[in-house]
Amino acid sequence: MPEKKTLKRAEADKRAGKSASTQAGEFVKEQVDKVRAGKHGVRSPKQAIAIGLSEARRAGVDLKAPKKGSTSEATRKKAEKDSAAGHKKGAAKKTASKESTAKRSRTTTNVLKRESKAGASHSAMSKQAKSAAAKRPAASRSAAAKKAAATKGAAGRSAAAKKAAQTRAARAHQHH
Repeated sequence: MPEKKTLKRAEADKRAGKSASTQAGEFVKEQVDKVRAGKHGVRSPKQAIAIGLSEARRAGVDLKAPKKGSTSEATRKKAEKDSAAGHKKGAAKKTASKESTAKRSRTTTNVLKRESKAGASHSAMSKQAKSAAAKRPAASRSAAAKKAAATKGAAGRSAAAKKAAQTRAARAHQHH
């Protein structure tokens, strides 16, 4: 179950008109934090992200299930189930019996406890982000950067430009 502050943050994102993936990001961040805090481990950054997305869907974030062919059928089915669970109100959620759900949840947590914390390390997350970005077409990366710049505001852009100039100067200095 996600923490209250995660749900609050996602709710705030939604009110601010932010995209579903931004709202879901709060749940992914919570998972990464949990792993870093040693509550449980993950096999890979992808697993931490998947758990976060699943929780987001179950909490009612309007995330679409992945496209056909992009992941296994089982993953898509799970994503659709999560979304359905997130959209139901109260009574309809009680499909599986209490014991089996509790048992499964406990087993999952215990299995994750045996995994290592390296899956959510800074370097692992960075590698995952870079490889995921590299798979995307240049146009979509460029659009994301443009969108990010547009939401920054003038002061933010000028600060970013200054920082970039400093970085460039520092790098140029290194090469000599």
